[in-house]
Amino acid sequence: MDYMACVLRWRFFLSVCLLTAVVLPLAYFCPVITGHVSKGAYELFRVAKRIPVTNAMITNWILAIIIILGVRFAIGKKPRVVPGRGQAVVEMIMEKLQDLFEPIVGKRVMPHVFPLLLTFFVYILVQNLSGLFPGVGAFGLRSGDHFYYFFRPTNADLNATLGLALVSFFGWFYFVLRYAGPKEFFHDTFGNKADRKELPGLIYLSLGLVFIGVGLVDVVSMLFRVVSLSFRLYGNVFGGENLITEMLGLMGYLFPVPFYLLEVLIGLIQAVVFTMLTAVYIGLLTNHDTE
Repeated sequence: MDYMACVLRWRFFLSVCLLTAVVLPLAYFCPVITGHVSKGAYELFRVAKRIPVTNAMITNWILAIIIILGVRFAIGKKPRVVPGRGQAVVEMIMEKLQDLFEPIVGKRVMPHVFPLLLTFFVYILVQNLSGLFPGVGAFGLRSGDHFYYFFRPTNADLNATLGLALVSFFGWFYFVLRYAGPKEFFHDTFGNKADRKELPGLIYLSLGLVFIGVGLVDVVSMLFRVVSLSFRLYGNVFGGENLITEMLGLMGYLFPVPFYLLEVLIGLIQAVVFTMLTAVYIGLLTNHDTE
């Protein structure tokens, strides 16, 4: 036990040192800036004079390409039976996430839902941490006293988090109807949960009206999931961007490092929370597997 405790302590110490070594250069290369992060993304140009392209969209596209190429490079042209280092890392991440989400959504639905959950976690995590990358929020054009930067963390834009929440909502709706069925959905939402054999007919009918009213409230809560998912993610990322900006304004070197570490932790937590909530919403109606 003493040996294992010693190993764990050393692993924790080395992890903190490694994380500090990664985050410290970020604080060094980022410029000292003052002011506040804008509430919305800046429009950089328009496609065909109609479709606006913002700095958050540019960051989104670049990081999406990096994620795709990174996974492709790690696995190679074809997965191997004896995995290399890159493929082993990808498989390890997939196995850990599968072990986390499978008890929530159920074994029957897991193979179909897992691609969506895996994509949510990886994509949101990278986008949450994008504000710590050198160059994001640093390059741009100055107009008077205002600085219009070319790159903005995607999840610091409410439009992006709203899009993610809508994908989560429609994904939940599809998987529930596909694998639980419309009958199970409407019964779980509006159906009378009381046992008709144990109650008088009048009380049973009265409870039916109560459950219909509860179902209407439940429908409203389902619709508000889009609001809660989008604003929770946006608020945490946007608040973190403001925090880092203020700390950099106070002192450009070393002082913001603990806040960078805090943002890494918050970015990871928010990626887990968003993906976990999506899995919970789906699993509430699909996780009825029997061993």
